[in-house]
Amino acid sequence: MNEILGSIFSTDFVYSSLRLTTPVLFAALASLIADRAGIINIGLEGIMLFSALTGVIGSAYSQSLLVGLLCAVGTGLLIAFIMAYFSLTLHADITLAGVAVNLVATGGTVFVLYSICGDKGVSTSLNSLVFPTVDIPLLKDIPVLGSILSGHNVLTYVSLIMVVAVWFFMEKSKLGLRIRAVGENENAAKSVGISVVRIRYLALMLSGVLASLGGAFLSMGMLTYFSKNMSAGRGFIALAAEALGHGGAVGTFLASLVFGSAEALSVSLQGVGLPPQFVQMVPYVTTILGLVIYSALRKKQQKSLHQLFKKRKRGLR
Repeated sequence: MNEILGSIFSTDFVYSSLRLTTPVLFAALASLIADRAGIINIGLEGIMLFSALTGVIGSAYSQSLLVGLLCAVGTGLLIAFIMAYFSLTLHADITLAGVAVNLVATGGTVFVLYSICGDKGVSTSLNSLVFPTVDIPLLKDIPVLGSILSGHNVLTYVSLIMVVAVWFFMEKSKLGLRIRAVGENENAAKSVGISVVRIRYLALMLSGVLASLGGAFLSMGMLTYFSKNMSAGRGFIALAAEALGHGGAVGTFLASLVFGSAEALSVSLQGVGLPPQFVQMVPYVTTILGLVIYSALRKKQQKSLHQLFKKRKRGLR
């Protein structure tokens, strides 16, 4: 027990929590933008997987991090556009489109990897590049704080910057206002000349870009190679994080941090003799508990609003 508590209450644990939060945070912010437009992007898992693969392939064959990143982001854009086309133009169900993307990604990434370089499940033959870590001047020399906040992968810092960027975009920009208007009341948005389909296209494609950054981090930051199913449910965890964050960038970040900490906890528990099956289920149990708490709080809030409405209705009589 002392060993477990010692590993949790340490700078290494907090550092690891921030690191493991990164892919979930990118995907959760992607979910946030789509959700605010009135769309649930179920395909986050598939987008992350495909982007993780194309990032590795692009960087390996070009020996350029920029090309690898562009390949990953381009993949996210393409998949998001295809989902938008099927759901918004052909009027297919967006949930089914997302499920299809996830199912194709599960086997499709393995097939593409094998077709290109002959590797079965893991890109061992590809000399892919990895995004560097960054030591922040002055901050790195501060005791405790420097050990926690300095020395992360550059994409981790990008994810933290994106929290602020997404907040500003959704709350202060003209396009963000239109996305929120479409998500809250599409008929009212149409009445003032906003193209609902166009806005949702843009929202889904922005969602694809953010999710692709999460995928790129998995194979070019957290690890140095692509492995089949390496997203490991993080796309679905991101959906839960966004729901727990109540559609706000800051709340989504805090919820993502909780799930990142849960994953860091599962890593810490691997060395204390607990059954590996128990250790591996910690992040997913945390997700379920989070959704249960969210549902209970939402139900309580709806009950309070209903009671308030009934009181006001009685007062008007």
